[in-house]
Amino acid sequence: MDLIQSIPKVDKILAEPDCQQLLTDYPRPVVLAAVRQVLESLRAAAIAGRLDAADLNPAAISAGIERCLAAAEALSLRRVVNGTGVVIHTNLGRSSLAPCLRDQLADIAFGYSTLEYDLETGERGTRYAHVEQLICQLTGAEAALVVNNNAAAVLLVLSAMAAGREVVVSRGELVEIGGAFRIPDVMKQGGALLREVGTTNRTHPRDYRDAITDQTAMLLKVHCSNFAVIGFTAEVTVAELAALGKEFGVPVVVDIGSGNLIDWQGVTGMNEPRVQDYLAAGADLVTFSGDKLLGGPQAGIIAGRAVAVNPLKKHQLLRALRVDKLTLAALEGTLRLYRDERQAWAKIPTLRLLRLTEAELKIKGQRAVRHLRRQLPATVVVELISGVSQVGGGALPLAELPTWLLAVRSSDRSARELEEGLRHQPVPVIGRIARGDYLLDLRTVADSDWAAVVDGLRAVIT
Repeated sequence: MDLIQSIPKVDKILAEPDCQQLLTDYPRPVVLAAVRQVLESLRAAAIAGRLDAADLNPAAISAGIERCLAAAEALSLRRVVNGTGVVIHTNLGRSSLAPCLRDQLADIAFGYSTLEYDLETGERGTRYAHVEQLICQLTGAEAALVVNNNAAAVLLVLSAMAAGREVVVSRGELVEIGGAFRIPDVMKQGGALLREVGTTNRTHPRDYRDAITDQTAMLLKVHCSNFAVIGFTAEVTVAELAALGKEFGVPVVVDIGSGNLIDWQGVTGMNEPRVQDYLAAGADLVTFSGDKLLGGPQAGIIAGRAVAVNPLKKHQLLRALRVDKLTLAALEGTLRLYRDERQAWAKIPTLRLLRLTEAELKIKGQRAVRHLRRQLPATVVVELISGVSQVGGGALPLAELPTWLLAVRSSDRSARELEEGLRHQPVPVIGRIARGDYLLDLRTVADSDWAAVVDGLRAVIT
């Protein structure tokens, strides 16, 4: 009780010289909130019997207030070091944008732009024009539209083309993506009536044919980009669906999820179809993401026949789903790189990281080991071991990318303590733990990240 009564009041702390200095550096309400937070923690410690007289020293209280202020002022959305080896890591922001787009994005972010202004006519333009021609050029589509993500693209298509009518889809393609977003639920939200055909593992053209009635609004095919069904399986191709759609006058829509404009066969050994392949096979509309295999910003892209795309541009839901100027600037810059495939491979981080070979990563790892051993105390052991990276982002689920990992061990800290400590650094380092080791995958750790890794390890160990 004596210690509790000795805890100073708010006004006394505010009058201290150290706190007066803090009031010149931070807004008064922010400092006041930090003071109250520290006092509350002191009272809780006293009640629990964990408070010492030294904790009530003015310098100790000021230090606690400074820590609270630093935590309060730290940005919530900030850069991290991705040492997980998951290239398209949904929790860490998915694809990184090409560094060459930095100046273009800054120009658009910090000034006025031609977002909805036509320089030729001097009149109002449309924001979608900045990317539509590029999308058509790269995919062979007649028209295109961009919304804020692929789920929004599917929702817009269903709302505009299938509200109150049936959409035929294979049972094996009723997927669920991250965050418990499910195709049946999106269809319900769009007002469409789900008509399931086939079985989980096998669906045939006759299943679709038998399901088509005068209430059928579309045939929907969903690419199972985040899982795979193997063994005794059968699925209907886009070309087969397109033939049925043409026969019955029913549009064919394909949701390909992660999206892809480039040939991956020689990179991962997996055959990930391209947007242009689906359109060439006869799909009326294809929807896909911008921030996965495409390597751009979060966006949902709709490409296909003009007769199918143009009505979507007039739908009232579009305004609620539209993208902003920064998304359009990033998407335009990314798509421009795809006009030359060599530039795309070299400058788009997602493509470049997925293309790194095991030999290249080993050389990178050997350099990293030498660097860390020079920078860290002898109590830290760094070893290079082999492993496997993942594509991530619900793309190429069966692909295993050979990689090299840094196994970091400390005589003073467990792997769990290293993981937690590095996660709480000014630049958080996100790794993984396996077989008792703290691991950093060299595929996703950039050369510019090593300073943050070294600073973080030093802080955790000392």
